[in-house]
Amino acid sequence: MIKTKEDYVQSLKKQKLNVFYNGEHVEDVTTHPALIPHINAAAKTYELALLPEHEDLMTATSHLTGKKINRFTHIHQSVDDLIKKVQMLRLISHETGSCFQRCVGFDALNALYMTTYDIDEAHGTNYFQRFNEYLKMIQEENIIVAGGMTDPKGDRSKRPHEQEDPDLFTRVVEKRKDGIVVRGAKAHQTGAVNSHEILILPTQTMTKGDEDYAVAAAIPLNAPGVTLIFGRQTNEERKFEEGIDAGNKDFGVVGGEALVVFEDIFVPWERVFMCGEIGFTGILVERFATLHRQNYGGCKGGLSDIIIGATALAAQYQGTLGGSHIKDKLTEMTHLAETVYAASVACSAMGAKTKSGAYYPDPLLANCAKHNITRNIYEISRLAHDIAGGIMATLPFDKDLRSEKIGKYVRKYLAGIKGVSTETRMKVLRLIENMTGGTCLIESMHGAGSPQSQRIMYQRLGNLPGKMEMAKKLAKVE
Repeated sequence: MIKTKEDYVQSLKKQKLNVFYNGEHVEDVTTHPALIPHINAAAKTYELALLPEHEDLMTATSHLTGKKINRFTHIHQSVDDLIKKVQMLRLISHETGSCFQRCVGFDALNALYMTTYDIDEAHGTNYFQRFNEYLKMIQEENIIVAGGMTDPKGDRSKRPHEQEDPDLFTRVVEKRKDGIVVRGAKAHQTGAVNSHEILILPTQTMTKGDEDYAVAAAIPLNAPGVTLIFGRQTNEERKFEEGIDAGNKDFGVVGGEALVVFEDIFVPWERVFMCGEIGFTGILVERFATLHRQNYGGCKGGLSDIIIGATALAAQYQGTLGGSHIKDKLTEMTHLAETVYAASVACSAMGAKTKSGAYYPDPLLANCAKHNITRNIYEISRLAHDIAGGIMATLPFDKDLRSEKIGKYVRKYLAGIKGVSTETRMKVLRLIENMTGGTCLIESMHGAGSPQSQRIMYQRLGNLPGKMEMAKKLAKVE
């Protein structure tokens, strides 16, 4: 069982994933400079769970075994569990200033728990029992599960079975007596290069002809035929350097996303939780999306707290913190951060029990939480850039600061208020740059679904006809 950071790192050493970074094979993910920050961030989910002051948020009691488990392996049993999830995410964001990668798998586990119950009820299958046995293993071992939702999709005007290349959606290519064979890929997989398993799910609602693509299954990431290609990120080369240029060197930028390729992977039946039941793909996708969108006010609210703090420090170091317009902009940033957090708490507080016994956030409010993120985080970042100033984008290198020949000029001409070193000022500016640009903003936009996917859910769940009837009643319109 993994309990400590050391346990986690050793588990990654042992599994020997087939990872590629910048065209080269990675022999040991635990020693690669580009991957270490992501491992450190994920390790916080283990470290914080061991601290008594965070036990209530970071751990839970398994409804299957009665044992204390890491909350990231828990099935929500109450509204209180849903709210604690959001509080936990904000806490870990404060510790890392980065993505800590276990949320996607957490949400996949909960979505499959509910949906396998419903499939069994409709079709007399035994997916729910299989899944519970798998879940017990996950809880006991405390391993990290990557949630495998997003397929490459190819020509998006065509259904999965209509694609010129049928592998652009992950599919079952063979059914055997003892299991299935899976081929395809999952894109943008958060934390995959430092996870243990991937739980693949259908990426969209499947219809007649798409039966081979209606598959949910658990695959060890070190299984023969699995290849992980690490995605390029903003300022990634800085992780290879010493000094302050990385901004958040210990924990990275976002979640270390990867393209995960499956070349005819055999999956035994006990690890298969959907196979051809197209009628349940839509609800599974919707449940996963709702659970994942619930998160964003927690994690992004926490990251926003760091950005606000760093921006205030930048203003203080340059002598502008006392300005009324600076105070007003910091107040607006706080308002935006608390607004996204409030939406995540609200959808949790309005959650309800499903037939399976698991609790589920209010889907309309969860979509509202994520949609706010696609706007508010950009505005928070814009205000941070406004307050910190253009110097953030044109700072000299760390090596310039430390150079015997020119370091004196950097220290002299980039100095701020008395008593604060130029190096200190540069550290804070680099942190803001790291957290408010490139990959971070794109993930805020497209993680858990692009803005249009939330607007589609507004149309479905917003009950416009009901609102029209309320207006007609008050206006006394027949």
